[in-house]
Amino acid sequence: MPAPAPTTPGHRAGLAAGLAAYALWGALPLYFPLLAPSGPVEIIAHRVVWSLLFCLLLLAVTRTWEAFVTILRDHALLARLTLAAVLLAVNWLVFVHGVTTGHVVDAALGYFINPLVTIGLAVLVLGERLRAVQWVAVGCGALAVVVLTVGYGRLPWIALVLAGSFGTYGLIKSRVGPRVTALPGLAAETAVLAPVALGYLVWLHLAGVGTLELDWHGLALVGTGVLTAVPLLLFNSAARRLPLSTVGLLQYLAPVLQLAIGVLVAGERMPPARWWGFGLVWVALAVLTVDGLRHSRRPHPRDDAADA
Repeated sequence: MPAPAPTTPGHRAGLAAGLAAYALWGALPLYFPLLAPSGPVEIIAHRVVWSLLFCLLLLAVTRTWEAFVTILRDHALLARLTLAAVLLAVNWLVFVHGVTTGHVVDAALGYFINPLVTIGLAVLVLGERLRAVQWVAVGCGALAVVVLTVGYGRLPWIALVLAGSFGTYGLIKSRVGPRVTALPGLAAETAVLAPVALGYLVWLHLAGVGTLELDWHGLALVGTGVLTAVPLLLFNSAARRLPLSTVGLLQYLAPVLQLAIGVLVAGERMPPARWWGFGLVWVALAVLTVDGLRHSRRPHPRDDAADA
């Protein structure tokens, strides 16, 4: 059995970037309630507009305008990213609705089951064949949804919409491939959404019901742009430096933090049905993780130049 490769500065930097990215995503339920009295739709409109402006600034600083312009000129590629942008907007809106209406735990559940939804999409859309162990994981996830639905008397729609929208978003981005890197891609997606978002904010202002003011609350709304772009850039940095298996394990940090915030900070109830449902999801994720690690033990030498 070969000895593990020594930890390199690039690996440590990637691990730090990955931890920071998922920690920021996990802490978002603490941020959005501070934006009251802004409603979820207004928050997302601000998030789109300020994300675009922040991305444009970063494109100028990093001199990557050409990649952004190339995306805008490729009509077929832009059409795919437009669909991805709509799914991303749905994901953002449902997440903000969840965390501002006392459903942080449901939001966390959505990101816990996202890997299972991704596998389901791979089978249904891409025609991939699953190993028996992966079918067991998917079955546990489906059973978890049934347990939660019966226990609560309603479908956990927030979790399902979050997992479904983000899973489909990831599917589209995977089909786009390496042609679209993180920053130009996010800039293009927010550019597509920006006219609608800006129009909505103008309408709110003209109707006298907008909440943007030159105060700390207004600064917090502007900050949604930074909190959107920075974790994505950190994640992109981590993905270039770390093995895929490590990135896959790090992704669970965000919903773990969200669950902790929902229970310990927001005081949401965790009746037995919810614990049973989450338990089944965690069993499914454990099965997937072990199976994934077993099939990723082949050596993948990395060029140290990628860490430069």
